[in-house]
Formats: sequence, C-alpha cells, structure tokens
Amino acid sequence: MTRYQIAYKEPKKILTPASGFLYGYTHSLNPYTGCLFGCSYCYVRQSPVGLFRGEEWGEWVDIKKGIHEKYILEMSNLRKRGKEVTIFMASATDPYQSVEYKEKITRALLEAMVKMPPDFLFVQTRSPLVTRDIDLFLKLKDRLRISVTVETDLDEVRKSFSPQAPPIQARLKAIGELQKNSLPVQAAVAPVLPFSKEFPETLAGLVNRIVIDDFYTGDGSNGKRTERLKIKELFTEDELDKWYGKHVHQYAYENMKRAFSSEQILISKQGFMPY
Repeated sequence: MTRYQIAYKEPKKILTPASGFLYGYTHSLNPYTGCLFGCSYCYVRQSPVGLFRGEEWGEWVDIKKGIHEKYILEMSNLRKRGKEVTIFMASATDPYQSVEYKEKITRALLEAMVKMPPDFLFVQTRSPLVTRDIDLFLKLKDRLRISVTVETDLDEVRKSFSPQAPPIQARLKAIGELQKNSLPVQAAVAPVLPFSKEFPETLAGLVNRIVIDDFYTGDGSNGKRTERLKIKELFTEDELDKWYGKHVHQYAYENMKRAFSSEQILISKQGFMPY
C-alpha cells in the first residue's frame, strides 16, 4: 500500500491572480498543494510544483492551514479597492480529494465565502464528497457553478488512467444529487476517455450542460505535455485510432449531440469560464 506524505503549511496568500487558461477569472484558489488522486494525465505533473518536488505526483499533499481567516482578510482588501472577484477552485489540485474528509479545508473556505461571497465561484472536482457541502452551495447558488469530471462511463477505463480517483458511478450519483438540489452543475468530459455508446444518454439524464476537452485542446501545449507523460501507452491498440489524437473532441461532440443540443455542449475553455 502506498504511503502518502502529508504536511501542514500556512501559506502567505491563498488568492492567486489568474492567468493563462483561466484568463476569464480574477483569481484561482487551491485549498491544497498536491493531489492524492494522482491522475496519470494531470497537467500539473508537468508544472514546477509537480516536476521539482522530488516526490511522485499523487503520493504527497500539503494541507493549507489558516485559510478561512486569510480568505476573509484578502477579500476585505479587494473589496475596499472596489475589485470584482471571480474564483476558480481549484486549478492545481482537487478540493475534494480524500484528505478533505478529515481536514475540511475546502468546507472552511466555503463557510468564509458565505460570509464574504465572491462575484462568482467555479468549483472543479471529480469527487462525490462535493455533495457534503450542498448546504453551503445553496447559499452561494446565484454566483456558483459546480463542475464534476466524468471523463468516461467505463470504470475499467477509469482504473487504467486514474486508479486512485473515485469510481464513475459515485460521481454520476453526486451529479444527480447536486441537480436535485437545483444547483448549477455541469459534467466535464475532460479529458475525453473511451466511453460507451450509452454515455451521452446517461449524462443527459442528469445534466443539461456538459463540457468536452481532450489531450490536445486542454493540456495547454497542443498535446506536448501529454506526450511527455506517455499517456498514449495507456490506450489499447483498439482504442488508439478512435480515442487518441486531435480529432477526439470532435468525435466526442458528434456522439454527445445524440443526447444534447449544440448549445448544451461546450468545448474546452468556454466550458470553464465564469457565469
């Protein structure tokens, strides 16, 4: 069994000015540094925090302490200056990874946001634990979108690419629960992995908005990061031609159109922008 390295650190700041892929936001917010889901294709593996840590991505996490108070202080300063604040949570970790069950760092942040709301909050996760915080999301629902990653409906595929991530059925159930509570939720088929012909209908039974992204449009380097991560080797020979390459998002789009209108399907960046 893998032993995870867990450390507690107090950051100087928690709201980071957004740029690049997140150009539509004023700030990104990461409750943790590192991510125990350790997905094989995670672009953060190729970022400085992933490359120079000296530990394998997915085997360590830093837990940020004191961030409820830091959020209140930083938001107060921004509001005094009349700044709009739109937040993407989280760009380099999963806010609902396994340590969140015990640490409740993300929940503490949401409690702070209820006291001092941003203009918009985007929550990106692949964990069914997100449903724990429905009570707080309901207080933020007019300035919120929750995005739950479901890159395939085939759990055997999930086990090949992200064995430490939550099972697919649990994620689908979580999406349904968020939707039942009338929260603004989307399914993120990102990155597109091999899925069954029933997948579009499964998603359409749960949400009215999806975003499609693939290894070429979404890794920030036209697929070069993915090449360096050797993701191609995780596909079977039968899967490669259909599911790996620059055509994949279009192939997925045509499949999803069987169950969604074109207005309900967003591509890459446009599906992650605020409002």
